[in-house]
Formats: sequence, C-alpha cells, structure tokens
Amino acid sequence: MGLAIYLLTLATFATGTAENIVIGILPDIAGHLDVPIGLAGQLTSVFSVTFAVTAPLALVLTRHVPRKRLLCAALLLFIASSLVAALAGNIWVLFAARIAMAAASATVCLVATLLATESAPPGLRGRAIGMIFMGISGSLVLGVPAGMVVCGLFGWRAVFVALALLAAAVLAACHLAVPASDVLSRRGGGYRRHLSSVPLASAQLVSILMIGGHFVLFAYLAPYVATVVGVAGDGLVLAFLAFGVAGVSGGYLGGLLSDRLAPRAALLCTPLAYLLALVAIPLFVGRPALFFPAMMVWACISWMISPVVQNFLMTTDAGTAGAGVSLNLSAMHIGVGFGTAAGGVALETMPLAALPLAGAVLAALAVVFAAAAFHLTARRGTVRGAAGT
Repeated sequence: MGLAIYLLTLATFATGTAENIVIGILPDIAGHLDVPIGLAGQLTSVFSVTFAVTAPLALVLTRHVPRKRLLCAALLLFIASSLVAALAGNIWVLFAARIAMAAASATVCLVATLLATESAPPGLRGRAIGMIFMGISGSLVLGVPAGMVVCGLFGWRAVFVALALLAAAVLAACHLAVPASDVLSRRGGGYRRHLSSVPLASAQLVSILMIGGHFVLFAYLAPYVATVVGVAGDGLVLAFLAFGVAGVSGGYLGGLLSDRLAPRAALLCTPLAYLLALVAIPLFVGRPALFFPAMMVWACISWMISPVVQNFLMTTDAGTAGAGVSLNLSAMHIGVGFGTAAGGVALETMPLAALPLAGAVLAALAVVFAAAAFHLTARRGTVRGAAGT
C-alpha cells in the first residue's frame, strides 16, 4: 500500500486517541478544575455523541469541499481545539473544546476512509479500510495508557498539547504526501437511497448489534476477568494488553477477509464467527491459560466487522458509498452506547458471569441481519454504479 494510506491511518490514530484519553486522567482534571469526577467523566460521553452526529452531517455540509482540503481543515480544527482544551480555565470551556475535537475526529475518520478506498486498487480496498481501522482501534487501545503516562510526567494539560503536536505533524505530512482528490460528494450523500435499501440498512444494523454485543461484556471486562475468571493485579493488566493487541490486528484482518472472500460472504462469516467466539468464552472461566487465547480471538473478530461492513456497503452501492461510510461511523458509536447500557441493565437482573451470553443475544441478531443482507444481494445479483460518488 502507498504512503498516503499509512498517513491516513496515522491521522485517524492521532484524532481518535482523543476520545478515551481523558478516562485515565479524570481525577487530575476534576481536581484542578474543582468539579465532581462524575461531571468530568461526561467529557468522554460528549465526544462520542458529537462524533456520532457529525459523521453523517460532514458529508452533507461539506459536499463541495475537496477531500484533501477537508482532511487538512479537520486536522487544523483538531489542533486548535486541543490547544483550547490545554488552556481551559473551567470545565465548560473544556466541554466546548471536546465537542470541536470530536467533530474534527469524525470528519478525519470519514474522509480518511474514503480517500484510502479511492487510492487503493479494487482488490485491496478491504485492506485499505482495515488499515484505517487499525488506526482507530490502536487509538482506543493506546489512548488511555498514553494519557496517563504524559499526565504523570507533565500534568493533564500536557496531554492535550501532545495531541496537538501529534496532529500537527500528521497535518504537515498529509499536506505533502496525500494526493489531491475530488469533492466529498456531488449530491450530498444519498442518505435516503442508502437507508431505503434493505441490504444496506441490514448491514448497518449488523454493525450496531455486533458492536453492541461486544460492549455488553467489554464495558465490564475488568470486573469480569477479576471476579469470574479469577485474574487480578498484573494479570488484569496483561489481559487488557493482550486484548488490545488482538483488537488492533482485527481491523486489518477484517479488510483482508473482505478482499479474499466476496464482501457479502465476509459480512455473513464475521458475525457468525464472533457469535461462536463469544459463546465459547464461559467455557474457559477458571482456566486463564485457555481464557486468554479465547479472549484474544473474541477481541480480534470484534474489530473485523467495521472494514467488512464498509467494504460491503461500497461494493453493493458505490453511489452511496459516502453516505454508507458516514452512517457506519455513527453506527459504531451507537453500538458502543447501546451495548454499554444493555450490559448495565443485564447486571441488574443476572450475575456477572452471564454477560457473555447476554452479549451473544445481540450477536445472534447481527447474524440474522447479515444473513438477510447476504441473501438479498444474492437475489439482486448486481452492484449499483458509482454515479454520485
């Protein structure tokens, strides 16, 4: 793959890191700004909600802006808002900065995905999307510990300065090495056409349900591993490290699978494999030597779904590719919120040990919608043209 795709991956990593980076530094932020830690914790929530709303809006509001110019403008906004966050004198300024950072991050992820697929040969499109999602998953895995290290050395404000510096380096590199491109969309996205297609809407639901099923357990993984599996202390840190490594690799492997198989076949196989991995987790409780590999398989497959779904959306109807990608970025965040909430509700009615099976219910529904998309596209037997991209 070309240099541009690696730089676009780095762009998603730099901006995506901002989403969860405050989780590890909440006590410092709350203490210095003299606010309850619960209020400071909403800095992550407001980022996720803004990201989910901005991704589809960016396609409509910037439809006449060339993609490379939009990418650079979004990176510039991210740099400026990160510096505002570093200088924030109260929590409300920090909230405003987080909203701007999230809007910039959503735009970068959207444009980077479209540019990556545009620059990749048809046979490597899935892997190009997978590379972008390696940047996204890597940012989620590394953001929290990186923020904690920088905060410990230089204070919480330095975390946002570091984000700005990283984004500035990425902006300079992208300006020099990413080729100029067409406008983001000539027709404003084609949302109505995309959502009126049953196979495409089904694929979007696959993302929501599979990611939701993942977060039913992942949001409460620390207590699950410590209490149910019986691994705590350094073993718990190792569990999250293993999970992170597997998750990062999943983005690329999902793209590879989508390239090697027909996109519709990959769409069906991935949630089915994920369901089996999730159901298998309770079988290894009390046996850490077997639980860790099983957990890594589960983590890897969970991150495969986004490039698989996005490649399916692009190949099924190229004319609504931009709308599909933007909606799928929103679907990811909807899945995160939905799964976390569902896991919390489940814990009110069932023991912690039952969370994998609760998540499997949503994963099973994802398989149903994947099968629907698979069979409907087989019946139609055609891929719609690229008009309007």
